Amino acid sequence: MRINPLVAATAPPPVPAAALWRAAYDGRHGPLVDLAQAVPGVPPPDALLQRMAAAAGDPAHAGYGPITGEPALRAALAADVSALYGAAVAPDEVAITSGCNEAFAVAMMAVAGRGEEAIVPTPWYFSHKMALDIQGIVAVPLFCRAADGFVPSVAAARALIGPATRAIVLVSPNNPTGAIYPPEVLAGFLALAREAGIALVLDETYRDFLPGGARPHGLFRDPNWRDALIHLYSFSKSYAVPGHRLGAAVAGRPLLAEVAKVLDCVTICPPRAAQAAVAWAVEGTRGWRTGTRDAVARRAALFAAAVAAAPGWSVSAIGAYFAYVRHPLGGSAEAAAERLCAEAGLLALPGSFFGPGQEDHLRFAYPNLGDDAVAGLAERLAILGGAR
Repeated sequence: MRINPLVAATAPPPVPAAALWRAAYDGRHGPLVDLAQAVPGVPPPDALLQRMAAAAGDPAHAGYGPITGEPALRAALAADVSALYGAAVAPDEVAITSGCNEAFAVAMMAVAGRGEEAIVPTPWYFSHKMALDIQGIVAVPLFCRAADGFVPSVAAARALIGPATRAIVLVSPNNPTGAIYPPEVLAGFLALAREAGIALVLDETYRDFLPGGARPHGLFRDPNWRDALIHLYSFSKSYAVPGHRLGAAVAGRPLLAEVAKVLDCVTICPPRAAQAAVAWAVEGTRGWRTGTRDAVARRAALFAAAVAAAPGWSVSAIGAYFAYVRHPLGGSAEAAAERLCAEAGLLALPGSFFGPGQEDHLRFAYPNLGDDAVAGLAERLAILGGAR
């Protein structure tokens, strides 16, 4: 049969490809340390697990639910967003999705069509690029530099806008670099999007890991935010429930009405039992989530110190869940990542998985490390240090 050429031309998922490198490591330096995929380092709190189990056993949750999510979770997230950002967001301005990747895919389907364009900072999140490729939306690279902390330039984005541009896509805190975009930069991008009559799609999957629980920006305090902003969120990392597939989009009602059409054709409704439990957890696990955030911040400091102690390695950017690390191995980033796995037992993702011009970097999901494992990180990196 004929395969859709857009799907056929899309790169395969990178994380399973990198997992194949595991077989080359012989265990000489201890157990393999997987820093490739961002996975919560701790299980959910028992109270959340108990509520999930009870909800899963409730026949009421076995049927279809509302397309854009359960009212209780939409209300809980709307209140959470309103409190964090200091603005009023209504429950009907929230759509719950089956993970944040779905939120991105359906949002882009609602605002752009085949042959149209989205401006995407590079290095980019590979799942975003895959979703755009599959839909035939052209990803226009907005190149970011290590010297600028991998923060994108509003002026450079303005120069890329053309008649086919339909959106600017940002991720902050960033995946893969960990860079945290300053509030004034995000405000500049929202103003640019409104000026150009396009969408600003802002993925804030990792916003709960900002140091000290800082307010990420003031975009929701702009009375006209609904004209251009689409905010994306994930419950996976903050609540340690990635397998339950819950994400969200926050946007104006007209946009969410279009998103609902797509969702009805894809999943009909997000997982109901998980929604019931997480609706309680938004407030019920707030203290636990604060402790997790602080533990991740401590691990970031330990990770940065370990890299600094390894000759030839350096952290270019770090924050929330990721560190973007310059490696000393020369050649391609993919070859460097394979060597690091085979010779040092550290599995990281090559920068080349995140777009062009990234051969000098590897991405590490450092929260996967236990505090004890961080201690041996410098020694493992030093095995390949100074090899350029």
